[in-house]
Amino acid sequence: MTRKGLLRLPTFSATQWGPGLVAALVGMFLLVVLVLPVAKVVYVAFQDPSTGDLTIMNFVDFFNASLFRESFINSFYVSAMSVVFATLIALPLAYFTTRFNFGGAAIIQTLGVIPLIMPPFVGAVAMQLFFGENGSINLLLYDWFGFTIPFMEGLNGVILVQSVHFFPFILINLAASLQNIDRSMEEAALNLGSSGMRLFRRIVFPLGMPGYVAGASLVFLKVFDDLGTPLLLNINNMLAPQAYLRISSVGISDPIGYVISVILVVFSLFSLWVSFLALKGKDYATTQKGGGGLLKRDLKKWERIGCYGVILLILGFVMAPHLALFILSIASVWSFSPLPDGYTLDHYAEVFQSAGGYISNTLLYAGLAGLIDIVLGTAIAYIVWRTGIWGRKALDFLAMGAVAIPGVVLGIGYLRSFYEVEVPFSEVPLASVWGVIVIALAVRRLPYALRACVAALAQVSISLEEAAESLGANKSRTIRKIVVPLMTGGILAGFVTSFATAAVELSATIMLVSTESDAPLAYGIYLFMQSAAGRGPGAALGIIAVLIVGLGTYASHKIIERTKRDRAVDQQS
Repeated sequence: MTRKGLLRLPTFSATQWGPGLVAALVGMFLLVVLVLPVAKVVYVAFQDPSTGDLTIMNFVDFFNASLFRESFINSFYVSAMSVVFATLIALPLAYFTTRFNFGGAAIIQTLGVIPLIMPPFVGAVAMQLFFGENGSINLLLYDWFGFTIPFMEGLNGVILVQSVHFFPFILINLAASLQNIDRSMEEAALNLGSSGMRLFRRIVFPLGMPGYVAGASLVFLKVFDDLGTPLLLNINNMLAPQAYLRISSVGISDPIGYVISVILVVFSLFSLWVSFLALKGKDYATTQKGGGGLLKRDLKKWERIGCYGVILLILGFVMAPHLALFILSIASVWSFSPLPDGYTLDHYAEVFQSAGGYISNTLLYAGLAGLIDIVLGTAIAYIVWRTGIWGRKALDFLAMGAVAIPGVVLGIGYLRSFYEVEVPFSEVPLASVWGVIVIALAVRRLPYALRACVAALAQVSISLEEAAESLGANKSRTIRKIVVPLMTGGILAGFVTSFATAAVELSATIMLVSTESDAPLAYGIYLFMQSAAGRGPGAALGIIAVLIVGLGTYASHKIIERTKRDRAVDQQS
């Protein structure tokens, strides 16, 4: 008998004990590897290093120091300006390919996503070769016209690299929104006399705002917590580099490194919150029954020329880092000249002879991280969407929350939490074991695998589970024999996505690599790029990283397409 107003404890039916136990184990795992390290960072940020008492003086000291104030402003400025320039790149591509009929629209959108394949810190070196002070473009400008343009000087370089690398987030989301607009809205505006830029400003872009805001918030978040690009461009007066430098030089007891980490987390959450506020209270729903999307019209000859001109200019600009990196990887000498003096394959030979450990470590770490992610992603997806277990939404939120935790913050949290913990039967600190790198990579990429598993589970009818259980199969057998096999396509896509993106993670791994023999590919590229002599091998490693991510992305798309095709055939039959 219960009384009104008393707290009711969650109850489990007989069929929920198994999923409930799995949910508890997954929750405990995420608590240990995600919540506690981040909480430790927050706690130390408010802790007096001498007495251990809680205080806000660490934050006062941070904002009283001119270097840290400058770093804070610079990080915010670079993130905001990267969103602006990424918008200028993505908007024409998204609008032209969804609004007009012309050949090659699908190829253009595909090429527009390719910059995501290259890790941003690798793109930083490549962009310097073409757009740096002594890069190809400025050398030609000086020879022909007697002036240069500071494309890559100071913060300009970070903004340029980040804009080129992350603009596909806006392109993908905005194009999807534009394709879902009810064309009757545009027809009504045209009938009322609106056209051209007025139609775009008043109707088209506002209706595509959900996709734009989603992409822009991701760009801001990714730029704000990126570590590798500023480091390779030797820009240290930003928050992420300062957090890394404080911990790596002063030590893990330095409170300022933790203060910076807290600020990075707060602003990552801030970008997500702003994106939510931008759409709150607004209705973007349409009533289309099919055939949605913008009205596509044919271009006149001069319009087609202008459209192709703009698109080719943008694509040439955003594809320049890939071309520059490839040229550097086969260049014998490339200095103070628009193109190399000679070409060689020695850099690739050196990489496979001396840096093979980086590649094998990456395959091992990223493979294990991807495996962990699909196991956790499948379990969480089923618990959230197929059970009524108490707290399942919190588990989903906890797993997705990793997307807002910068890699450098997670790395610092692991150092602080696990460095004093020793591996059983040895005196080796747990934080120095390569397995911790695997866990960090898995936590960072879990949201990607989870979304893929959720999408796959959504396509599995619950009636199939009910039929299996009505024939005597228990819950465990139903999941193993029915649910998981039908989710195979999504699970594989989640694994490939996690693997490909974990293979080039630098922010977390740079904090956790204790010996060079345990270093992955991204860390190896960073080491090579520190010297002029290592730039060629570093570029060769960068090309290998691009190939790994590119092949993984291609495989992921093929798996998804084949799954959709097979499911459509099954439905027809």
